Amino acid sequence: MSGPWTEWDHVLKIDPDKTLVDGETFEDVCETGTDAIAVGGTTGMTEEKMERVIDATGKYDVPVYIEPSHSEAVVHSDALAGYLVPIVFNAGDVAWITGAHKEWARLDDDIDWARTWTEAYIVMNPDATVAEYTSADCDLDADEVAAYAEVAEQMFGQEIVYVEYSGRLGDPEKVAAAHDELDDATLFYGGGIHDYDSAHRMASNADVIVVGDLVHDEGVDAVRETVEGAHDAHE
Repeated sequence: MSGPWTEWDHVLKIDPDKTLVDGETFEDVCETGTDAIAVGGTTGMTEEKMERVIDATGKYDVPVYIEPSHSEAVVHSDALAGYLVPIVFNAGDVAWITGAHKEWARLDDDIDWARTWTEAYIVMNPDATVAEYTSADCDLDADEVAAYAEVAEQMFGQEIVYVEYSGRLGDPEKVAAAHDELDDATLFYGGGIHDYDSAHRMASNADVIVVGDLVHDEGVDAVRETVEGAHDAHE
């Protein structure tokens, strides 16, 4: 498995439905040192909002990916490095396992499959919007999280497994359990990373950390701290 994410430590996720900190630009965002930018969100996604962010970030020397929540939020642009499509393995609603994906394939004749990859999400924060939308079963112990990771890699051939605690810092033991179960797949972790220490702690249990709301709430200096924490954890 040789996707570019095998060389990453840090991904910055930008929500097109949110604004940047006053006085900061997308150029500032792209110069934080992050390894990649993912553009997406759970609610409020439109093609116009996505295009605005992609046009603003795609001109800089950091790869930009769309992480689509539904087919209407997908745009096609040469500025993109590709598409990272979530599949929520612990979803109670099958729309988030195959249904939304089927609709995208049905409605979009221009999907660039050579640049489209899936992410095996394990959603762990029951209070998060993504958990509500997908009816995710978040009441999982470490063995169950590890088993989902194993199924994702060994049965479904997923190259990325993503433990998602959106909105709060997760349980390092559960993240580590997923990481230990994987042979070749890359483990992403997202949720609650807000400074050097939290970045370092979670990056010590995952291959790649994903930082999202921080750039909208606190700005690029805070993001740079998390980049340093992730890099130092993997030295």
